[in-house]
Formats: sequence, C-alpha cells, structure tokens
Amino acid sequence: MKFNPANNIQDLQYFGEFGGVNPSISDASTYTFLSAKTMFDTFEGNADGCYLYSRHTSPSNLYLGEALAAMEGTETANVSASGMGAITPVILQLCKSGDHIVSSRTIYGGTYAFLKNFTPRFQIETSFVDMTKLDLVEAAITPKTKVLYCEAVSNPLLEVADIAALAKLAKKYNLQLVVDNTFSPLSIAPATLGADVVIHSLTKFINGASDTVGGVVCGTQAFIDQLRNVNDGASMLLGATMDSLRSASVLKNLRTLHIRMKQHSANAMYLATMFEADGLKTVYPGLPSHPSHEIFKSMMNTEYGFGGMLTIDVGSIDKANDLMELMQQKNLGYLAVSLGFYKTLFSAPGTSTSSEIPEEEQVEMGLTDGLIRFSVGLDHDIQRTYTIMCECMKQLNILKPVMV
Repeated sequence: MKFNPANNIQDLQYFGEFGGVNPSISDASTYTFLSAKTMFDTFEGNADGCYLYSRHTSPSNLYLGEALAAMEGTETANVSASGMGAITPVILQLCKSGDHIVSSRTIYGGTYAFLKNFTPRFQIETSFVDMTKLDLVEAAITPKTKVLYCEAVSNPLLEVADIAALAKLAKKYNLQLVVDNTFSPLSIAPATLGADVVIHSLTKFINGASDTVGGVVCGTQAFIDQLRNVNDGASMLLGATMDSLRSASVLKNLRTLHIRMKQHSANAMYLATMFEADGLKTVYPGLPSHPSHEIFKSMMNTEYGFGGMLTIDVGSIDKANDLMELMQQKNLGYLAVSLGFYKTLFSAPGTSTSSEIPEEEQVEMGLTDGLIRFSVGLDHDIQRTYTIMCECMKQLNILKPVMV
C-alpha cells in the first residue's frame, strides 16, 4: 500500500491514565524511582519505560514524538522547544571540527545564519549551492563532507528538492541527507524517498494555531538515542526541551492536519492560478510554470496538494509594504512572519525571515525586494478573498484597473 501519513496518525490510539481519549499530561520535571539501582540503570540508558528528568524526555513528549514519527515513516522522533532547537542539535551531532556541509542556498534565514556564522566557530564549514542542480551539489562534496542539508520546499523561493536523487548522491558518498519538511507536511514524506533525518518546525502547519513554538527530529532509533544521550547527546546537552503542556497541545492539533493541509493547498492553488493569469510573477509548486512542478508531482501524496505557500513579485519593497498593509486593513490576513495559521500571513522575506542572508547573496539567488511570501489561510470563500486582494492591487497600481 502507498504510504499515507494521515492514516498512520489516525491509527495511533492513546489512553490517558484514567481512560481519557487524550493521553494524560505529565506535568512533572523529575520522576521518582523505587530503587537506587533503577535510577542508576536509567542514567546508563538500561531501564526501559523509566523517566529520569524532563530535559531528557517525558511521557507527553514521547507521545507526540511517536505520532510525528508515524507521520514521517521513521522509527522514532525527538521533539524540541523550537524548530531551531531541532536543527542545531542535528548538525552538531552529525559534524565535528573539520567537517563540511553542503547546503541548499535557499533555506530559512535562521538556519542559514547558523551554518554561515555560528558553526565556523567550531571549524565546521558549509558550501551553499543551488540544490536543484545535482551536478553543482556533487561538485561541492569534498572528502570532509558529512551532511547534505536541504528543505523539501525551500524558504522563501519555493524551490523543490529532488529528494530521491539527493538520497542516491548521499549514499554514493556516505553522507547523511537531512531534510527540513516544514513547508510540505503530509504532501511530501522525505524518509520514504531516502532522507536519513527529517526535521519540522512544529510552530507552523503541524500545530497550525500560531500559539506556540516547537520542533521535531525524525529518524532512526539509533540516531535519536545519540541525540538524547546524557553524556554526549546534542539535544540532551543543549537543552531545547519542549514543555509537556505544549506537547499535548500540538498532539491535539496534529489530528486535524490532514483536513487543514487540503484546504491550505486548495486555497493556495486557486490564488496562484488567478494571480498568474492576471500577469503577476507568481511562484507556486502546483503551477505547471514552476521549474520543479513535475519533481514535486513525482514525490507528493496527491490528496494533500502542493502546500499552502506561494510568492508574488510586485516590483519593489515599497509596493510590497503598501500592499501588505492594505491587505491587513481589509482583514485579508496579517502582516506577520511564520506560516500555517488559519488566517493568511504575508511578509517580505528579504527584510524579514531571510534578512540574515546578505543582500548580494539574496540578489544572486533571485530573492528580490518586491517578493511577498504568502502563507495562505483556511478561508471558506477563497474567491471572495481573491476579489478583495485584486481590489487592493488595483488601488496601488500593481494590477491595472479594467477599463469598461
């Protein structure tokens, strides 16, 4: 049977301590032991089912991790307090001083800053390449390379990684392929395509309420055990632990992800199609004009669509700012960073979520100052939304009014 992440989530059943349909929340930072030997064994990692201290893990975090591992088709998962709290330990666990990373040039600004500015302190260097061009990726690999890093759908330019091809390249050179799947949950399942580690910012589509931050690392039991190791595990020692109350909240929201993603995708597809027909420079993986449209189609679980993210280019930062402010005034959404909320969120990435990338590098990768990134919401009447957006664009002369 074809891998279906929503079925895997649905098939999980948890019973709370008193038979509740939601698992009981472990509102504790530390856990007791009936014997000193069991505590010793737990410290040594030899006591299954025992909890030590919530920085290490907790029942609530394990429930959520199990559900996310089922969603991604991996052996297990480890949740964290933020998306960056997932990304940074993975890199530091896989790399040591003198190692090298080949990364996509278009990635979340925080990840870029970590690889460009922070890891060199530990003599870990990164080459940033166009991940859609496999010859450039292979040319960047050196004997010191340990990791290929990419986003399934990149932030903010929506470039699509050919994960199966990258996985073959990683295996050829004995590298670890790490894929951030934040923009395309359910639509793409990187582990089934050969990715070794899959990361999400739970803050975005998976939680879907813009009320908390969180992250997850999905991978093999062996790798997650390494991250959690009390002696040298990066997740354990860096301490980006998710709170149990938040884990329980995200787990509840995960149950509706399949419904939400279908609506996000359908609405984004409608807007992208209409914007492109209006002559706007529109980028959306669901459009045949997207350079990687066929690659996305070859990887996707079709019922969840091409995702909720699209971009348009209105020509200048002044026009972009004016349009976003006007759309917010018209109750079409919020001028805000992040994504996955029930209302549409829009921002100019060059001056916000990708501002860590130097201006000259933004130009080189095609990140123009007139670019607006939309996280399309769950609007009931997307045609109404489009009509009002068009009125805003005509008012600002981004679209020409139709003469009667």
